[in-house]
Amino acid sequence: MPLLSTTPMLEAAKKEKYGIVAFNVHSFDSIYWVLETAAELKSPVILQTTVGTVQSLGAKAIADTVKAAADQYQIPIGLHLDHCTDFDVILTCIRAGYTSVMIDASMHSYEENVRRTKEVVDLALKVGVNVEAELGKVGGVEDDIVVDEKDAEKAVPSECRQFVEETGVPTLAPAIGTAHGIYKGVPDIDFDRIEQIAALVDVPLVLHGGSAVPDEDVKRCVALGMAKVNVSTELKNAYSEAIRDHFSNEPESLDPRMYLQKAKQAAKDMVQSKIRIVGSEGKAHPLYQ
Repeated sequence: MPLLSTTPMLEAAKKEKYGIVAFNVHSFDSIYWVLETAAELKSPVILQTTVGTVQSLGAKAIADTVKAAADQYQIPIGLHLDHCTDFDVILTCIRAGYTSVMIDASMHSYEENVRRTKEVVDLALKVGVNVEAELGKVGGVEDDIVVDEKDAEKAVPSECRQFVEETGVPTLAPAIGTAHGIYKGVPDIDFDRIEQIAALVDVPLVLHGGSAVPDEDVKRCVALGMAKVNVSTELKNAYSEAIRDHFSNEPESLDPRMYLQKAKQAAKDMVQSKIRIVGSEGKAHPLYQ
C-alpha cells in the first residue's frame, strides 16, 4: 500500500489513546526488519531518518526502498525526516516521497522558530506532507545537533498553544525532560507539563528521546497525549551489540548471514517490545485502508 502522511495516523492514535513508534533506520536492511515486525503485530509504524542518513544513503533511494517494502505489508506506514534545520534538505525529501518532515528551529528565538516552521508548513501541507516542530530544547545528541544538559529547556504550555496557532503545525514535539541517546540516570520527565500542554493544543504530541525511558513512563506519556514516540539509539545499539557479541563468542565465524541474522533478530525483538509498550499492536485497522 502507498506511504501515508503521518498526520491522520497520529490523529487516530491521539483519539484512540495509543502511540505510534517512529524508528530511526540507518541502513536499507533496517527498513525491512522494522516493517516486517510491525506487520507481524498488525501495527502502524513510522520509519524516520536523520539528515546524516539522508546524506549517506540518498533521499530518493530511501523513499524508493520504503515504497517498495511497503508493497509487501498491509499496514499504515509513514516516512519521516527527523531533526532537520535545512530548508533545502526538507524540500529534497518531500520531492523524494517523504510523507512527514521535521523542521527543528528550536535553537533559535521563539519568533524565528515560528517563522521557519511556518515556512515549511506553508509548503508541506499543500502537498499532503505532515510537519513536526520542536518547542523548548531536548537535551542530548541527535546526528550533528548537540544540546548540553545545562542548555536544555522545557516547553512552556502557553507558548505551545500560541506556537501551534501561529504556525499551523500539525504535530508538536515539546521538550518535557527527555533526552536523546541513552540515559546515564533516571530521566526527569515532567508529566504535569505534558498534561498541561495536551490540554491546550489539539494536535498530536511527539516524545523525543524515547530510547531507554522506563516502559511505565512511556505508557504514561502516551496516555497523557504523546501520540508519536521516537526510538533511535536503543534500536541501533541492540543491532550493533548482537554483531559484537557474535564476534566475541565466535571470532572465526565470518559469514555475514550468520551475524546479520542475529543482529536482525535482536533489532526485531526491540521493535516488537516498543510497539507493544505504546499499545499500537493490532491498530492497523480499516481507517487506513
